[in-house]
Order: sequence, then C-alpha cells, then structure tokens
Amino acid sequence: MKTFGRIFALVVIVLALAGAIFWTALDKDQRAAIANLPTNRDVLFWDNDQRDALFRAMDRLPWLVGSNTIAAGENKRELPTGAPLDLPLDLAAFMAAQNSAAIVVVHDGAVVLERYGNDFGPQGRWTSFSVAKSLTSTLVGAAIADGFIDSIDDPVTRYITGLQGSAYEGVTIRHLLTMSSGVQWNEDYTDPASDVARFLDHDPEDGSNATVSYLSKLPRAAEPGTRWNYNTGETNLIGLLVREATGKPLAQYLSEEIWAPYGMQQDATWLTSDTGEELGGCCIQAATRDMARFGMFVLDDGVIAGKRVVPEGWFAQATAVSFTTDRARRSYGFQWWPFGDGTFEAGGIFGQGIFIDPARKLVIATNANWPMARDDDGLGAQRHAFFAAVQAAIDTRENADSQGAREAIR
Repeated sequence: MKTFGRIFALVVIVLALAGAIFWTALDKDQRAAIANLPTNRDVLFWDNDQRDALFRAMDRLPWLVGSNTIAAGENKRELPTGAPLDLPLDLAAFMAAQNSAAIVVVHDGAVVLERYGNDFGPQGRWTSFSVAKSLTSTLVGAAIADGFIDSIDDPVTRYITGLQGSAYEGVTIRHLLTMSSGVQWNEDYTDPASDVARFLDHDPEDGSNATVSYLSKLPRAAEPGTRWNYNTGETNLIGLLVREATGKPLAQYLSEEIWAPYGMQQDATWLTSDTGEELGGCCIQAATRDMARFGMFVLDDGVIAGKRVVPEGWFAQATAVSFTTDRARRSYGFQWWPFGDGTFEAGGIFGQGIFIDPARKLVIATNANWPMARDDDGLGAQRHAFFAAVQAAIDTRENADSQGAREAIR
C-alpha cells in the first residue's frame, strides 16, 4: 500500500508539473479563452465574456475547432501612415458602444485612422464570421479566371454530384452566390432549432460530407432565382464547390491567389468543419490590417502586380444589386452587401466588416463583439453613421486641399 501511495503521489506531481508547463507555454489570449471555455460549440449562445475571449483565439484551441493556415508570403505590402482624419464624433464613445476590438481606415492607400480596444492589437487575429463569405465569393471569380469553373451559370450539381436528385437540381452557381436557390433554410440566430444552429452538429450517417448531407435533405420553397433568403449553409456549399473545382483547400487557394501575392502582413487561418473542410460561409481568423488590405485588393479590381486574379468586371458585377432584402438599408450581390450608391460591404455577425467606397478610395475594416449576433439593437446603424462621418471628413479634407491648390495658383 505504501508503494501504491508513493506511485500515486508521483503521478499527481508529474501531472501537475505537466499542467504547469502547458499553462506557462500559453499566451494571455489562450489562457483567457481556456478560462472562458463554453459548454457548447454554438457561438450564437455564448455569453459576452466567452465571446470576448474566444473571438481572438478560436484558431489556437485545436481541441475546440480545427483550422487551416492561409499562408502569407515573404513580401509584405506596406501600409503607410497618412494624415489623421478630423472626425466630428467621440471616437472613444463610439468604440465603447460597439464593444470594438479594432478599426482600421485606409484612404488612398494610407492608414488615416487605426484604433484598438478590448485588449486587442494589430498583431492579433479576430474571427471574421460572415465577412468570409465575400472572400469565398471572390475565390469563385479566381477559379473562373484560372479555368477551373466555366461560368457562374453552370449547375451546382456539375461540381457537387452528391446534390443530384435533391432540391438543388436546376440551381446554378449564380443562385448560390445571390442566395436565391429557393431551397428552404432558416437562419434565425436566436432559435436553437433553426437550420443555422442545427447544421453545425449534423453528423451524416453514411460518412458523406456534412454540408452536402444536410442540405440535400432540405425541400424547395421557391423556384431558383425568384426569392432571396440568407443562407450560410449555401456559402459553405460554394466553398465546397471551389474546393472540388480547383482540387485545393480554400485556405491554400486563397493563399496562392491573394493572401501571399498581395502581401498580407501575417498568416491567417480558416476554421474548418469536423471533416476538415473550411467553412466557406464563416470564420477567417485574420489581422484587421490584413482585412483592410483585402479591401484594397478589391479597390485594385483584383489585379496584383499586373496579373488579373478575377475576370475583368468581376467586382462590378459581384457588388451590384442582385436582390433587395428584408435587412435595413441593404441589398445583396455575390455574397456582398451593396448600398446602391457604389459603396458596399462584407459583413459578419457581432460587428465584423469591411466597408469599401471605390469613389473615395476608402476601406474601413472593423472588428467587434456586439451583445447580439445581428444589429437589431441599432449598432449596425451606428456603425454606418460612423462610415458616413469618415466619408464626410475625407470630403472636407479634399475640398480644403482643392481650395488651397486653387488659391496657390492665383
């Protein structure tokens, strides 16, 4: 018995030492995430402290969720600092109301405003949620330019054969891009029984792809192309389609086509499903500055060092209004939210976004942790008011510069 007791005590000491070594090796974000681990994987029902801790570290908790690396290249695109904007608002109060983690404003290629909150910083990576949809859409354009996809009017079943015989017969890539497949789907973030909530826990009995298995069983609610209905599951289908067409994981393809060539500052990650595929509709973990750089890539019309990554006119088509929606002030394009005045944004739940104003050469990247997934409490309208304030400040500056130039000529 004494020998057993000594062995037991030794095991306890070894485990304690191993635990201490493990804990010491973690950074503060990983420790905070572990201290606030939720009891379920459904982010829609985490509390505020859990979201604050995990949004910055989800890709560094491999026992919670998997991820694939979006590798940056050796050459980094510099973001020079421009003259600070004079904004007609209380920026600190705005960030506090938004529970903001980051704001990066780039005008004409230079950073004119950069602020961080929530103990987050420029080297951190915050999850994008549905901002990823706009990047997935862009990869469709890249796959067309590369010859992997013939046309957005190709049937989806040509690339995902597991959907043959389902409600997706007759649905095209264009229908998926514009969320107008007509297949029934419920994206109510407050309902645990909604499709968007149940989808993540779906375990196909036959071992097939979980996305295909779940969506192939859904009924048709309308004819393809006749009705808009927000559907994250179908953006996951777009991601799978790109993967099938190119033969490459989305993270690798994004790295090869855009992330490395355009000069992002650091690696990003793309969260994956239980079967290892990136979730096309969600969750690129990236530095806010790199999300701003992606907006600059869009302003450059998808051209990197003279090479066209997407077909000519792709972004003009992708960010045009395809459908009006039931969302305030919002229409829908190819996984982008156009506003009808030439501006558009990529948007994600809890306050993530990339706002792009081509006429002003303006990009605004934001990360936050709103108390609700959607902006039903007015935080979205508040953020759009901030965008308008930035636009007004730029117009005021440019008007003053023009006036000064005219006076100098006299």
